[in-house]
Amino acid sequence: MFFIKQELLINEQIRAKEVQLIDDEGQKRGTVSLDEALDLAFEKKLDLVLVAPNSEPPVCKIMNYGKYKFEQAKKEKEARKKQKVLEVKEIRITPNIEQHDFEFKSKNARKFIEDGNKVKITVRFRGRELNYVKLGEEVLNEFIESLSDVATPEKKPVLEGKNMFIILAKKAE
Repeated sequence: MFFIKQELLINEQIRAKEVQLIDDEGQKRGTVSLDEALDLAFEKKLDLVLVAPNSEPPVCKIMNYGKYKFEQAKKEKEARKKQKVLEVKEIRITPNIEQHDFEFKSKNARKFIEDGNKVKITVRFRGRELNYVKLGEEVLNEFIESLSDVATPEKKPVLEGKNMFIILAKKAE
């Protein structure tokens, strides 16, 4: 179910004495009394909708309000479809990664970045590996180097607890 951001006042909900009227064909009718505007809308079996409450006098339009709400919901749904949700994909490695594993993970990272996602590369240190943080940093720098044609690092490698990570984003054209 979709909702319009703001509900518009219709028919008897409108409290102004006089309104600027726009008829169902989009023609301006000028300033008329609220009763006259309601009668015109009722004659055409449509609704009187307050479209600009802050102007002086308020602007009302004669339209099919149910159809209008449906159209708005449809537009909102279309806009939501076209939105691209940015994901952060994570690739985990160890400081002493083998060459083939490195190439495989690098290829996956490249694919993720080309799809428009960000990639978080995490080096996990276990046991005594924490004494050799430089190795992890070198591996991350190697990743940055291998993906430099499609991605740029958002910041320098960060050590957090037993993990060191870096986030790569697609290069701006």
